[in-house]
Amino acid sequence: MSYRLNLLATVVLTAFCGLAAAQTPAPATPKPAAPTPLTAPMPPPPTLDAKAWVLMDYATGQILAASNPDERVEPASITKIMTSYVVSAELAAGKVKPDDDVFISENAWRGGGAGTDGSTSFLALNSKVKLHDLLMGMIVQSGNDSAIALAEHLAGSEAVFADLMNEYAKRLGLKDTHFVNASGLSAPEHYTTAHDIATLSRALIRDFPEDYKIYAIKEFEWNGIKQHNRNALLWRDASVDGIKTGHHSAAGYCLTASAKRDDERLITVVMGTKGEKVRADMTQELLNYGFRFYETHKLYSADKPVAEPTLWKGLADTIQLGVTQDVLVTLPRGRYADLKASMDVPGRFVAPFTKGQNLGTLRILLDGKPLIEQPIVALQEYPEAGFMRRVGDSVMLWFKSDEAVQPSKQPDTK
Repeated sequence: MSYRLNLLATVVLTAFCGLAAAQTPAPATPKPAAPTPLTAPMPPPPTLDAKAWVLMDYATGQILAASNPDERVEPASITKIMTSYVVSAELAAGKVKPDDDVFISENAWRGGGAGTDGSTSFLALNSKVKLHDLLMGMIVQSGNDSAIALAEHLAGSEAVFADLMNEYAKRLGLKDTHFVNASGLSAPEHYTTAHDIATLSRALIRDFPEDYKIYAIKEFEWNGIKQHNRNALLWRDASVDGIKTGHHSAAGYCLTASAKRDDERLITVVMGTKGEKVRADMTQELLNYGFRFYETHKLYSADKPVAEPTLWKGLADTIQLGVTQDVLVTLPRGRYADLKASMDVPGRFVAPFTKGQNLGTLRILLDGKPLIEQPIVALQEYPEAGFMRRVGDSVMLWFKSDEAVQPSKQPDTK
């Protein structure tokens, strides 16, 4: 009997162990760890066969890559960017209106009409054309006659209009640009630089965004003649929404372009290439390079506190320091976490301070080199406290060392 009980116990135990083994999953085979991604070295910018070129970030105005950016070149019809900027400024000021009837003078007809070798809108001599239609003809068709007619309407003569163009150039900070006409026809003292044209293009997009939309229009018909926009990238790249071509024998083939992908906009200027396709190909190469290898971030917002150090002899205990414009920075992709912020401000703040008073400098650095410098200001009014508070703070200041003030946070690297 004992033998049978022992045998039965052995069978039951064996069955139970087998069942338990069947219900217990085998340990999973560990997956190999994902390889640590490598950071590819920043490649050099493309090599372009052009007299001068620039790649600019729109948000910051930073030059990301360039060749001969400050060399004087003839702008040809890229001149019309400034012509359209002046027209837009005069429209915004109410000095002219879109539905103004503009007279097409013999000078406009002979200097830029159908009888010339340049681009034209085929305007009829002694006719009247609405200002808006001339703006379309100048931008989309690159009509020299449209540009001259607009100049004469706004300033009485093209020469006086050129003086107006040069005044706007100074206001926009164009450092080596001089215009003598509105159309871009070759002239000894008619010159600019790739850097200046990029700056001008940025100003046009920023200051007159509605008028800038005309630059994306692919074709325009006037006087029964439909003409296509010469900017080939409008058909090739959906992110491109401007801006202007230019060509004559002295200038070569030129193209200023702008494109926006997601929240990032870039501006390119390519001057003095050997053909229409070449200028488009080079511009496309620059845009692709910029979008692939650079990124833009907002680090600090305008009118928000960047630091709040102690305020002495004031009604408030602290003073809010900040910036009046958003702090944006463009840098190579993958380097955002390496940014550092520092402030050059006084070690102690003693009231009073006025709102907007300049109190120092905010610096954003990468690898110890400054990328952005922006003034630090008082964000509010900070009047003096009463007599007793001032006396008390004066005593305390005898025992206080200067405060090392830094931004309340480093740039957000999330």
